[in-house]
Amino acid sequence: MNPVNAAGLRSLAAALTGLVLIAAVVGGLARLGQSRAVLTATLRALVQLLAVGAVIGGILRTPALAPAYLIVMVAAAAWTSGRRLRPAGSAVRIAALAIVTGAGVSALTVFACQALTFEARTAVPLVAQLIGGAMTATTLAGQRLIDDVRTNWDEIEGWLALGATPRQAVRDLARRAAARALVPALDQTRNVGLVVLPGAFVGLLLGGATPLEAGRVQLLVLVGLLTAETLAAVTVTHLLRPTPAGL
Repeated sequence: MNPVNAAGLRSLAAALTGLVLIAAVVGGLARLGQSRAVLTATLRALVQLLAVGAVIGGILRTPALAPAYLIVMVAAAAWTSGRRLRPAGSAVRIAALAIVTGAGVSALTVFACQALTFEARTAVPLVAQLIGGAMTATTLAGQRLIDDVRTNWDEIEGWLALGATPRQAVRDLARRAAARALVPALDQTRNVGLVVLPGAFVGLLLGGATPLEAGRVQLLVLVGLLTAETLAAVTVTHLLRPTPAGL
């Protein structure tokens, strides 16, 4: 290992140790009960990033592996969101449909317009980010709808008693749940460059891209995420709405 890499690793280890200690100590003093979770989450992130780095390297050398990697990613995202929506029937299937709809339509639009070249080097990072964003929106919208249905069950029963269908009875709640799930994506897009300096932009600059090129790619990612999350939130609330009694 050359001295530069060794020094970089030592600096990284020192920074991570300091950050984890600060988070754990502050959480402990505030009695949040998450000091151990901070450590385990950091260790898990380290292991996963090392593993993903190796996988991505293999995909770049063998692009035919890209579809398999993305399928695994969708499955993991659907399982993660599905667990959060577990009181609803077919939760994992619903989450998978929402995530695939959001990420798939957004990615197809980008590549159909040739805004990015369709190759493993560009497709895998973009689609992976879209899947992650769609997963977050699916979880937020689905959980919000489930919680609101429970809280407002008397109101829903009233609509059902008046002859409304289950879908009609929870229509307003579904709209509100989907809208609330999009707040983080909307805020990030509105404030990019002012409050938020996204990772893709910074990474491209560090990699030698011009600010204009970095901004172009980051804008595609941000708007792509907004589209993917919108479709995912609408899809999951639409699929959950027909079964309020099961919630």
